[in-house]
Amino acid sequence: MSENYTVIAEFETTPDTHDAFAAICRFDAERSVADEPGCFLFHVLEPVDRPNVIVLYEVYASEDAFKAHNQMPHFKKFAQTVKELDIETVAVRFHHRIAG
Repeated sequence: MSENYTVIAEFETTPDTHDAFAAICRFDAERSVADEPGCFLFHVLEPVDRPNVIVLYEVYASEDAFKAHNQMPHFKKFAQTVKELDIETVAVRFHHRIAG
């Protein structure tokens, strides 16, 4: 089994919180890839048919690399913004790559 650890997180925003939340997601994604050697990929996505939903697609070297991500200053800023904007977490799923 591959060591890669993939996280797919889905969040529900409102028209009033969407832009601010999207901005902090972009910041977290940029800093994660730039500052964390264990973060291989971090995409911020919007479903075509659900304009108030934001999906984060993250790929880490391992579960430990993801745990380290959660301790980074940029993640803490992201988490604080989630609280301040009262963003609803719809789902967070964790995956191990088995092919591809």
